[in-house]
Amino acid sequence: MSDVSRFPVVELEDLPDDLRERVGAIAEKSGFVPNIFRALGHRPAELRAFLDYHDALMERSDGLSKAERELVVVATSGANHCTYCVVAHGAILRIRAKDPELADRVSSNPWQVELDERGRAIVDLALVLARDSASFGEGDLEAARAAGLTDDEIWDVGAITALFAMSNRLAHLTALRPNPEFHLLGRVPR
Repeated sequence: MSDVSRFPVVELEDLPDDLRERVGAIAEKSGFVPNIFRALGHRPAELRAFLDYHDALMERSDGLSKAERELVVVATSGANHCTYCVVAHGAILRIRAKDPELADRVSSNPWQVELDERGRAIVDLALVLARDSASFGEGDLEAARAAGLTDDEIWDVGAITALFAMSNRLAHLTALRPNPEFHLLGRVPR
C-alpha cells in the first residue's frame, strides 16, 4: 500500500496525453495533483469517464451555484464518512462559499447544520438520496420545490449525490488519502 492508495497510483507524467493535459491543468490551478487522479489514473478509461461526468455536473453555469454543488458533495461525503471527499471538497466549498468554517460544520453533522432555507433544502434532499434513497418520494420533491429549487436543480442535487456516492465508495475501497495541501485551502489567505 502506498501513502496514497491500496492500489497502484500513477504520476502525472505517466498518464496518457489527454489525461495528462486535463489533470495537469487542475494541478497548475491548485498547485498539486489531487490524489484521486493519481489513484484513478491506473485505469485511464474510468478516469476519463469520471472527469467527464464530474465536469458535466460540477462545472455547469446554470442552476445551482458552484458553492451549492460543493455543499451537496461535502454533506453527502460527511454522511458517508468519506475522509478524502470531505477534505478535498471541503477545501473547494470553503473557497467557493468564502466561508472558512462552513465545510467543517456541514461535514460533521449535515443533518443539524444551520443553513438558510435553500441550503437546508439542498442538503436535506441530498441526504435522503445518499442515506435512504428507497424512501425518496413526492414529499421530498415537494419540500425542495417549496424552498424554491427548480426541477433542474433537484436533478443536479440527485446526480451530484449519485456521482459522489460512487466516489465515496471508491475512496473507501482504495483507502484514498487526501493531499495535505487541501487542509489549509480556503482557511488562510494564499
